Amino acid sequence: MKIGIIGIGLIGGSFALALRRGRALGDARLIGIDRDVGALDAAQALGVIDECASFAAVSTCDALMIAVPVRQIPAVLAEILPHLRSETVVTDAGSTKQDVIVAARLAFGGRIAQFVPGHPIAGRERAGVAAADAGLFDGKHVVLTPIPENTAQSVERVRSLWQGCGARVVEMLAETHDAVFAAVSHLPHLLAFALVDELASRPNAKTLFSFAASGFRDFTRIAGSSPEMWRDITLNNRDALLRELDTYEAQLSKLKRALLARDGDALEKLMARARHARDQWMAGELDGFPDEAT
Repeated sequence: MKIGIIGIGLIGGSFALALRRGRALGDARLIGIDRDVGALDAAQALGVIDECASFAAVSTCDALMIAVPVRQIPAVLAEILPHLRSETVVTDAGSTKQDVIVAARLAFGGRIAQFVPGHPIAGRERAGVAAADAGLFDGKHVVLTPIPENTAQSVERVRSLWQGCGARVVEMLAETHDAVFAAVSHLPHLLAFALVDELASRPNAKTLFSFAASGFRDFTRIAGSSPEMWRDITLNNRDALLRELDTYEAQLSKLKRALLARDGDALEKLMARARHARDQWMAGELDGFPDEAT
């Protein structure tokens, strides 16, 4: 079996390493495809992939993983189509799903059934194949957002690939996926980037950062993520993210009113509710993913 991985960075590289570690697919051969020749050479030197190839190698693959930034996915889909066999299943790792599905329909047309959309809920701030980790997906959710044209067999093949990486696979509608992740992923990233940028623009920025400690580090950790990737994600999930920004601004307005009124009781109640919810989440009591996603 040959598995092509288009985009040999953190996610694509970790996917390859996880499959190699698990050996769930026996002696499957992992084919790296990337416009960055340096990334391919590094991946092969690190033992992440078995061989480097061009897009023409898609014709030899039984399954394809597209692990590039979401704004690059339409071009990749168009480029692989001339080489794609009818029995090859294609999936992706994009952080937004409705836009990717639209792009796949435009590119694949009547062959859209071959494309099974997906999104691994895992990552880290470091990018590139050097940061790839065979254990990145262990116990993590991978969301599949199948479309009506997908066959049960195609969805199961993609599910098996991710399970072979140690992931927990769930399914949901693409619209639900984009709304959920606008709230719990895309909005927090935007806020972290905004806070660091605002503080860095102040005349006393050096003083501020010199006194920033663990709380600031924890809150802003995700501001170390790839600007290119998060630019694409925020623009591609624009509508859902704008709704979340409106909701968050309303919450900030509540806090501001409480501060203006010196309303310590309102502030404490909000903080207590937030702490309780976070404690429940950390304890796994708010994990509704498997039930809600069926």
